[in-house]
Amino acid sequence: MTTTRFDETDVPRASGMPMLGLGTWQNENPEQCAESVRTALEMGYRHIDTAQIYGNEDAVGDGIAAADVDREDIFLATKLWIDELGHDEALDSAAESLDRLGVDRIDLLYVHWPARSYDPAETLPALDELRDAGMIDHIGVSNFEPSHLDRARDVLDAPIFANQIECHPLLQQSALREYAAEAGIELVGYSPLARGQIFDVPEIQDIADKHETSAAQVSLAWLREKAVTAIPKATSADHIADNWASLGLELDDADVATIDDIERTDRRVNPDFGPDAWE
Repeated sequence: MTTTRFDETDVPRASGMPMLGLGTWQNENPEQCAESVRTALEMGYRHIDTAQIYGNEDAVGDGIAAADVDREDIFLATKLWIDELGHDEALDSAAESLDRLGVDRIDLLYVHWPARSYDPAETLPALDELRDAGMIDHIGVSNFEPSHLDRARDVLDAPIFANQIECHPLLQQSALREYAAEAGIELVGYSPLARGQIFDVPEIQDIADKHETSAAQVSLAWLREKAVTAIPKATSADHIADNWASLGLELDDADVATIDDIERTDRRVNPDFGPDAWE
């Protein structure tokens, strides 16, 4: 397998966060997860995303420790689960995440959903405290709609660094992209391949054929054009490498316009505890 190499300075970044990361959702086998993380880091990835609910923070930490990459060069993100969002619970569970990951700080800590034990007045001051204590560098939120973001920005002392949302050519999130641009909040897109649905979209496949590349790379390159950081899940070295090679794909204006014109709203992640009304 030939792997495309990129110099560290060639990898696009958003406010210090590499704009392509490795997602680890459903990578629950400890050995496989650790190996995926190690493989990605040694391939050139510098952004690793996990969450408490994934049950793999220990394995992610093992992969980071096994990789021949300095911890200081890695942008590491995890998320507080919705049952751990009371003030004291958030403080305690964040410390537990650091222990599982085997690190002394986390680059970006997200509130995973504005649900269950989430209370802006309780949860968000705890994140400010974690940042002030040097346990986290940046505060993030996930699956927040504009109304949640407005409230969070009112409560937090620190700025919201990123909002992680489902985003892909079949769920383009134009309103949240506009909000983020105006507010100076980075957008991180999970499920950037629409959980495989983009492979069945003729427009995307046509663009992939034109560039002699994969539909996955086209979707990831389109997100980058929209200033969205993508964190595709991948476990095999081949998929990790294919996603990585998207950094070398430049879509032309016609490609971007073709994807922009796809008229579908296909939300793949919609749990019963999600926002009552997606805006």
